[in-house]
Amino acid sequence: MAAPIILCDCAGMSNERWLECRAHGPKGTIPYAVGGSDVAAIFGVSPWVTPLELWLIKKGRIKAPVKNNEDQLEMGHLLEPIAAHWYQKKTGNLVYDDTNLYQHADHPYALANMDRRYTRASDGEPGILECKSCTYHKADDWAENAIPIYYELQLRFYLAVADVEYGAFSCIWGNNPSNDLAIPEIIRDKGKEDIIFERLDQWIWSLEHDKPPTMEEVKPKLALESLARIYGASKAGLPTIEFSPKYERTLRQIAILQDKVADCQAEIKTYEKEIAAHSVRIAEIMKEHEHGVLNTTKDKLLIDFVTKTTKRPDSKALKEKYPSAYADVLKVTESRKLKVQIAPA
Repeated sequence: MAAPIILCDCAGMSNERWLECRAHGPKGTIPYAVGGSDVAAIFGVSPWVTPLELWLIKKGRIKAPVKNNEDQLEMGHLLEPIAAHWYQKKTGNLVYDDTNLYQHADHPYALANMDRRYTRASDGEPGILECKSCTYHKADDWAENAIPIYYELQLRFYLAVADVEYGAFSCIWGNNPSNDLAIPEIIRDKGKEDIIFERLDQWIWSLEHDKPPTMEEVKPKLALESLARIYGASKAGLPTIEFSPKYERTLRQIAILQDKVADCQAEIKTYEKEIAAHSVRIAEIMKEHEHGVLNTTKDKLLIDFVTKTTKRPDSKALKEKYPSAYADVLKVTESRKLKVQIAPA
């Protein structure tokens, strides 16, 4: 494979100019570009973006959603040099910056900005380093050198664009590098690479021929969230949609399952009333005590009656006393929930 093409140096660029270069190249001559963070979405395995949403963004039909975790993203950016530092210290590999924007030699749409490069201490071979950070509850995703699939696809894409055989991650999630750091390395796999670029070629074809992808391979929760972002709030006054018979089974299943959920909720309320009735006498005995116990011949029944204090604004009082302040801090959220009812013909 031929060496990649260096399109430009992104050092010192404004974020707006950097986004322009990533979207269409520095000269604006690439109709549709694919970057490393797009690959997982195109495969339908991104936790954040669906193929349809990304497709509409690339077509210019919707804007990229405003991210509501700006502080977390900023923290991730600040932690990149720390992750790179500990990767170098733990492995002995030499880490260095590379601020170039690269273009794949054979697939002009494929562009890559890497976090860092490294040189392997063992054999002097070059590598690409991706610096990540996560919360503690996501640390298990990196256990025993595991790599989340959406990140693996990103790095394998970079290896292909840069024509490099080795890649690694440095993911940090705490302040103890001995335990809170994962540094798995991968080797280039041409078979996986072919699968990736076959899908990307199809993706570019779909953009050029105006053939949007479906939500077929996307997890339902993410698909519904994405559709809400794409289409926004419902609009009163629009005509009723007439569904074809092929949707009957799906619609009936939704209606049946919704009824089952309603039955379960009613049953839960009944149980809660029974629990409250039984609890009155026990609470009378507990008085101010937090814990109780009943010892039996086979086990113990442990009773907790602990006061938990929560503090939240009294919205009614705030609205009455400070109406202007209430209006300023009022948070408006929108949601749409699908409901299916079976009515007589």
